[in-house]
Amino acid sequence: MPADATYTYDVLIVGAGGAGLRAAIEAANAGVTVGLICKSLLGKAHTVMAEGGMAAAMANNDDRDSWKVHFADTMRGGQYVNNWRMAELHAKEAPDRVRELEGWGAVFDRTADGRINQRNFGGHRYPRLAHVGDRTGLELIRTLQDHTVYLGVTVHMEHTVIELLLDGSGRAAGVLAYDREKGRFHVFNAKAVVLATGGVGRAFKVTSNSWEGTGDGHALAFRAGAELIDMEFIQFHPTGMVWPPSVKGILVTEGVRGEGGILKNSEGRRFMFDDIPDNYKPQTASDPEEGWRYVQGDKSARRPPELLTRDHVARCINREVKAGRGSPHGGVFLDIAWIKEKIAGSEEHIKRKLPSMYHQFKELADLDITKTPMEVGPTTHYIMGGIRVDADSQMSTIHGLFAAGECASGINGANRLGGNSLSDLIVFGKRAGEYAAQYARDNPQPRIDDGAVEHGIATSIEPFARGTAGENPYTLQQDLQDTMQSLVGIVRQESEMREAVDRIEGYKERLRRVGVSGGREYHSGWHTAIDLRNLLVVSEAIARSAIERKESRGGHFREDYPEKDPACATFNVSTRPGPGGAMQVSHVPLPPMPDHLKAVVEEQKS
Repeated sequence: MPADATYTYDVLIVGAGGAGLRAAIEAANAGVTVGLICKSLLGKAHTVMAEGGMAAAMANNDDRDSWKVHFADTMRGGQYVNNWRMAELHAKEAPDRVRELEGWGAVFDRTADGRINQRNFGGHRYPRLAHVGDRTGLELIRTLQDHTVYLGVTVHMEHTVIELLLDGSGRAAGVLAYDREKGRFHVFNAKAVVLATGGVGRAFKVTSNSWEGTGDGHALAFRAGAELIDMEFIQFHPTGMVWPPSVKGILVTEGVRGEGGILKNSEGRRFMFDDIPDNYKPQTASDPEEGWRYVQGDKSARRPPELLTRDHVARCINREVKAGRGSPHGGVFLDIAWIKEKIAGSEEHIKRKLPSMYHQFKELADLDITKTPMEVGPTTHYIMGGIRVDADSQMSTIHGLFAAGECASGINGANRLGGNSLSDLIVFGKRAGEYAAQYARDNPQPRIDDGAVEHGIATSIEPFARGTAGENPYTLQQDLQDTMQSLVGIVRQESEMREAVDRIEGYKERLRRVGVSGGREYHSGWHTAIDLRNLLVVSEAIARSAIERKESRGGHFREDYPEKDPACATFNVSTRPGPGGAMQVSHVPLPPMPDHLKAVVEEQKS
């Protein structure tokens, strides 16, 4: 079966979140033709869920901040298995990207003297997050979307990419996609392809990710032969909603804790003081006074332990719940209402600082956060792992294929600091668009193999041949999510992860029996069957990589190997397809950090 339509561009962007839009803007400014594919409608990308702010060392609220501190914080948060060059570029370039967004019309909250305001966030030494209340991601998307449309970029909405297409030399040549409305197949030919498809959260049962987060870019690149790294490092955000069941997993921004929110167990105790790392000494008593002074900008005060890194806070919450000290619905309490003791008119203050959180809990849980503590618990939020890219250009191990944002890997190492995601999107989205445009100018239009297109279409419509006699795709998806949540979750051990791998092999067989009936127009069951191909790839990569890393580091915690192993700080875990498409796992040595950056890290440690 041939495709219904063919489009040709110099640069094709897959994904219209922050990274994809910024890449499209940069490529369009370079004078090449640009096509942009988005799985949903333009403006509805998961980037809008990044609420708390965009990390950039602008030093507007604390003049001690600098790119060096930001770099050191990022490397420490990532447990030093980050790509140091990406962390350096990010720390240096993020302030310019924030100012650029402001120049394009983004309206950030301001300090009393009119500068962009910055708030505290977990793992950041100083207040560093430029923000718009707790709706920063939405403001970023609106700004980038307007600029993309202004530049005349062609947008293909509600399209799902099925396969990455290569030419005869193994170079990226475009993609095969279908439109979700009619189910028609389209071929996109391009000199350079940028993947900006986001995360993999839908591989887990409890997640903050939207329905789009099915690991599409990760799996597309892998099936085409690209290398993935760090797939074992999953970030479970410590604060997602836990009640009512219909909203379980929806994100509760770290901005609540950045504005003074404290965590308590069912006994009313601030349990975060029970487990403070040796290299981090916040206030020594559970009285919130010093933490509140820190939030208010007192440079002599210490950070509250609620602002430790996300992996640590998530494990502490998990510990309290398992010990029977959790909230009635299986979480803990996050209290911002307590600040009424400190601020006159605290209710209006909270509504002004956290408008989305106030509305979210009022509408979805019938709870007023200005008066009552929230119930929260860990939710699958972000994957540090992804497509291995060159730090400067963002090109993958396949020529002509670039990646940026959450589907790329390197900057975050073992754990991402809150707020680094939005600046990561913009810094490396720009770089991906810049270098993709340069690559497109330097190379001819590649030729797409018609046989590969026809094979991709035939594979995609196979479920219709099995009809209602086939396996239900929703049942298979639910079984996969249950497996990943229970066996490859916050706390891991080898026997359980090997069981997960065995189950995933069984799910692959079940996928070959999945059936759907009816036409292809707006067919959610068919869409789920196609998404499952990608979810199974990323789930296997996560489980196999987690088995390979026999230590605990950042977002990867092994109950059978609870300590960090210095030998494991010397490599990234790599997954790539071997003979017959079987997943191969290996170690990629970390390049040594140059002396001038080592000096920065040591200086900041002291």
